[in-house]
Amino acid sequence: MSIEVSNESGMDVSEAELVSVARFAIASMDVHPAAELSMVLVDSATMADLHMRWMDLPGPTDVMSFPMDELEPGGRPDAPEPGPSMLGDIVLCPSFAADQAAAAGHPLEHELALLTVHGVLHLLGYDHAEPDEEKEMFGLQNRILEEWYEDLRRAEEAELQAARDRRLLGKTGFARGDGL
Repeated sequence: MSIEVSNESGMDVSEAELVSVARFAIASMDVHPAAELSMVLVDSATMADLHMRWMDLPGPTDVMSFPMDELEPGGRPDAPEPGPSMLGDIVLCPSFAADQAAAAGHPLEHELALLTVHGVLHLLGYDHAEPDEEKEMFGLQNRILEEWYEDLRRAEEAELQAARDRRLLGKTGFARGDGL
């Protein structure tokens, strides 16, 4: 899976975290592992321009998605095996997201992770224009985000355990092979 991130926002953002959550969301939606995604982080003025140009709405917004290929999550059971494709572009505005994060009382990193999952779902054809669509999309978004955080927690615990094991084995001589 290829995920390109271009930070043109002027803000310091963890690109690795954005790639991680995007990769997790794409995999959770059963998209071909060779799919490609582009993410661009922009300032408020650039986002306001894109928002007006593509949505005919004034002012900046938090995230916009520009799908490239027509995809369906999971595909049809009778369809041939799908190949790699370009999902599209997700455009994030970290400064707008920072204001939303402050208003919601959570860190900017969480807001950007949420918006990344939101953007991925839009690329895959999900929308929230109607109440039932909104319920489906936001439920899926929250589930993916919770599972990603759980996956991160498990990986952190595994790393801590591995570090403890290395320390213990190093003290007992097992790491050198002379403890048996």
